Amino acid sequence: MSLIQLEQSLPDAHLLKPSTWPCLMQGFRPMFLLSGIWAVFSMLVWTLVLSGTLPWHLSVSPTLWHAHEMLFGFASAVAIGFLFTASQNWTGIPTLNGIGLLLLSCVWLAARVVFLFADDSLIFLAGLQAAFWLLAICHLTHTLVQAKSRKNYQFVIILCVMASFNLTFIWLLENNDLALAHVFSHLAILGFTLLISVIAGHIMPFFITRGLGLNQQVKTPRLDKLLFWSAIVGISGFFSHHIFSSPLNPGFVLVFTAFLHLMRCAYWFNTGVFTRPLLWSLYLAYLFMALGLLGFGGGYLGFPWYSKDALHLITIGAMGLMILSIMARISLGHTARPLQPHPLMGIAFALCTLAAITRSILPVFINPHHSWLQVPYFGLAHLSSLSLCIPLF
Repeated sequence: MSLIQLEQSLPDAHLLKPSTWPCLMQGFRPMFLLSGIWAVFSMLVWTLVLSGTLPWHLSVSPTLWHAHEMLFGFASAVAIGFLFTASQNWTGIPTLNGIGLLLLSCVWLAARVVFLFADDSLIFLAGLQAAFWLLAICHLTHTLVQAKSRKNYQFVIILCVMASFNLTFIWLLENNDLALAHVFSHLAILGFTLLISVIAGHIMPFFITRGLGLNQQVKTPRLDKLLFWSAIVGISGFFSHHIFSSPLNPGFVLVFTAFLHLMRCAYWFNTGVFTRPLLWSLYLAYLFMALGLLGFGGGYLGFPWYSKDALHLITIGAMGLMILSIMARISLGHTARPLQPHPLMGIAFALCTLAAITRSILPVFINPHHSWLQVPYFGLAHLSSLSLCIPLF
């Protein structure tokens, strides 16, 4: 594992070499930092627009802008930063750094600015997003192929699918097909559940074993394989149901996949995880994903849970909480610091958890349009999103 010794100063001659700048040495540094700042800013814009304080100036609806920026802006950048860093550990081959990483970061940032301020055409956004995905996927593919890391090729496939969802989403916005754009935002969320499932299978058993000082990892290879293909079938079923009007109900496979995730949670469970913030946050995020998927799939089977509320348990509870936890762990571990997060991170994990419950579960029992329900949700979400930058400094 390549470490950045924060206490060491760089020689003056190295200051002219971007590859020696700490912020550009590994993929997680600029990607985590930029996405963390963007999460705070975009959530502020979203809150002001919903409250009527800030008039919306784009022809694209603020809901779809919010969906795109949270999924294909914020979460995608974190995913790329994580995979660049993790693949370097898996393969022993240095990943993108220096000028190349700076270019990738600038492309990502330019896409955020263009979508927020350009209202005439989305062609520039599509070009920038395509360039970001192309650069990231090609580099990750080159690294994995060079190392012959075949078991990790699945990440390349998942990223290609996510990129296609992203570009299709933009194309639908350009053609004003808003209903279908919402479908592709849901497809992207399901795609992220698959990505989280694969990543969790790689890291959770190891983190729990190492964090609790256990003698042996809990391995479930058959369940892992069944989960992967069940998720693929579920996403395909959802796609065919909404795009090709297939009469087959995707709810059955989605619910089945959710139960498989719950089985995985049961295998991984150890009471000791609740003594480590970096463990209980990851475990709870995975549990939220399983429950959110259960509620979303159950919506097709008549479960009393509105699908958007269930999806927010995935986006806030699973994606948000897992991103907070992974950012903290990687930022500490890869800068040669002890895996002891700042006390504020524990508070941030709790706030993110409460925000997920407030937004996704309470509306089942209470009218979600009540202002007193929205205020604590946005307040908790803002406080937890502000903590995204804590482990980076």
